[in-house]
Formats: sequence, C-alpha cells, structure tokens
Amino acid sequence: MATTPLFRIGARGSPLSRAQVAHVTAMMARVFDIPAERIAFVHIATSGDQIQDRALIEAGGKGLFTKELDEALFDGRIDLALHSMKDVPIALPEGLAIAAVPERDDPRDAFISLRATALADLPRGAKLGTASVRRQAQALHQRPDLACALLRGNVQTRLSKIETGEFDATFLALAGLKRLGLAAHAAGLVDPVACPPAACQGALAIVTKTADAAQYAPLVDARATIETAAERAFLDVLDGSCRTPIAALARYENDGLTFIGETLAADGARRWRAEAHERGPLSPEDAVRIGRACAEQVRADQARDS
Repeated sequence: MATTPLFRIGARGSPLSRAQVAHVTAMMARVFDIPAERIAFVHIATSGDQIQDRALIEAGGKGLFTKELDEALFDGRIDLALHSMKDVPIALPEGLAIAAVPERDDPRDAFISLRATALADLPRGAKLGTASVRRQAQALHQRPDLACALLRGNVQTRLSKIETGEFDATFLALAGLKRLGLAAHAAGLVDPVACPPAACQGALAIVTKTADAAQYAPLVDARATIETAAERAFLDVLDGSCRTPIAALARYENDGLTFIGETLAADGARRWRAEAHERGPLSPEDAVRIGRACAEQVRADQARDS
C-alpha cells in the first residue's frame, strides 16, 4: 500500500526543475528528519513550458511559469510550489507567500560557445542565441555587431543548438548547469560586476499558502533572503518583467551588502546603473530599502537622459 506523502512539491517537469526538486527534497528530509520517500513530486505543466516558438514577452511574461502552480496550491493538489526565484512575479496572488528562500547557488552567467571563451572573442557578426532581453541588451552593449536570434528550450536543447552550430554562442545560468552536472559546458564565466545577472539568479523560492508559510521557516537561508529582497525591490521600482532589460546582483558577506543594478535600452545602446554598499548586520527590510534606492537613482538618470 502506498504511503501518504507528508509534503507534495509542485514544480515544472524540465530536467532542471526535477533536479531542483531533488535538491529541495533532500534538504527537507534532512531538516525535518523524515524519509525522502514521504516527499512527493507533482509535475505541473505550465504555459511557459508549452510556448517555445516565441519570446515570453509576446505571451504574457514570467507569470507563465507560475500561474498553474498557483492554481495547484489553491486547489490543494500540492503543499508547496518550487520555482527558480527569477521566474517569480513581484506580486503574488492574494493568499500565497514566498515561505522560504533556501541557500543560493552561484548567480553568475556562463558563456557557452565552441568558438570563443568570452563574448569579446567572438568573430564579428557572430550569431548569439537567447530568449532573454537582458542578456541580449547586455551583449549588444558590448558587441553591437552581433546578430541576435531567439533561442528557447531547456538547458539541453540550448546546448545542442550550440553543438550543431545553429548558434555561435549563448548564455546560461551557471547554477542551472551545476545542478544538472553540465558545468563543464561553460566556455567561460561572465564577470558579475561588469555584467550583472538576472535578479535572483541562482536562488530558489518555496511558495505556499500564506497560512502554511511558517512551517517552512527551517528552510530559510538568511543570506539568500536578504540578497533576493534587495534584487526584487530593484525590479519592483523599475517595473521589472520579461519586457525590461534589467540586471541586479546583491551580495551579503561579512555583515555588509554590496548591490549593483542596471537597466539598458533594448538595443544595448544605453545603460544606466547604480551601486551601493552598506555595512550590517542588515535585515530584509534594509535590503529592500537599498534595492529601491538604487532603482530610484537609475530611474532618475533615465529621466534625465530622455
């Protein structure tokens, strides 16, 4: 007779999502001192996974990866939804909350290419594949000669299109490559100061009904919570979505928060950035204040230049 699960984790069915579920399942089994077999994975197909022929900005944005999981929470089909934090909209539906941000993995972008080890070394007019308006704008800011084209699909699909020569290069989150055991495919790593990653890259979000959130407190990582609070605040002020080229990176180390945030014109021709460093110890509320202040500075600079 099947054992009733103590927790049902809802997530997307991609190889990366399944790897993230396995990681969190092991963490929950350890923290709550329960057998991993009592934690079930529930595959939830999302609209974002089903749309592969166009950029997400044309279909509704990052909420396409969370809508069906939100519905599964409300319907009681799952107890918690596991997301890559960068896919989670700033405003959650009423009744849902981010219950925990576990320890964050490396937030940097990896440069993927068989022709070069860095963007600067690609031949003139090389074809860059990406579905990210942020990565495209940052690449064109450095290399306006590049030919950019849409590249969607899971990690393995994107890697295969580099290997077959359909594209000369792309970027992937290093954290995802590591979780899949594919980090060796990185030709190089992007300097996160010169070219910050997507806000909250490398972080996971456990979303639950608000009434259930407290029981997941043992899974909270204080550093990751503070860093993602600053980055999401930056996005919030600048109306961050899949439509806006925005990058942000907060690092909370040695009782101090360093923050870098930027936004760019879609063609990469212009860039606005702000930086901050504040000694701690700091709370998530402090982090929100810092992220918002940097965003206000960027917005003021954009208005001045318009």
